[in-house]
Amino acid sequence: MAWPTSQLWSARCRSLTGAVFPRAAARSLHEGPDTVDELLDRNLVKKKKKEERRSKGSDEEEAVLLERRRLTSIRRESLCLYRDIMRATRFFSWPDARGAVWRDVLRSNARREFEEARFERDPEIITRLLIGGRDAVQSALYKLADAQRKKIAEQEEEEEKIRGGR
Repeated sequence: MAWPTSQLWSARCRSLTGAVFPRAAARSLHEGPDTVDELLDRNLVKKKKKEERRSKGSDEEEAVLLERRRLTSIRRESLCLYRDIMRATRFFSWPDARGAVWRDVLRSNARREFEEARFERDPEIITRLLIGGRDAVQSALYKLADAQRKKIAEQEEEEEKIRGGR
């Protein structure tokens, strides 16, 4: 038996699909709309229906989306602050009066405060906590930098006295 040519093969496929899917009931995908108006009606009507469906539940959906965005931004900010605190505490390497290293004391205090505020849902309170934490980290780093500058200046003065006293 010889293989059918491409024309015969496509004719057989058309006859088979025609029996299963009559042409009057469905259009082929490659057949476009007859006019521009038909094209617009097909696409615009669907969009309007979608918009109507959206408008019914849009207020609720928008509220949920805004809440998710707010929570993710708050989480992002709080994680960023926590990481900044952990990074900043690396510079506090001297012991306190009890003999504990300041780095460990500061880290445990930060962890405790974050755990206490973990389930807070009021955006105003959360914002205040984040701003207060950010200010505390910045002021601690500024004070540390000032103390380091003073030590460096004192060391330079002592070195000049030693050099000048020779």
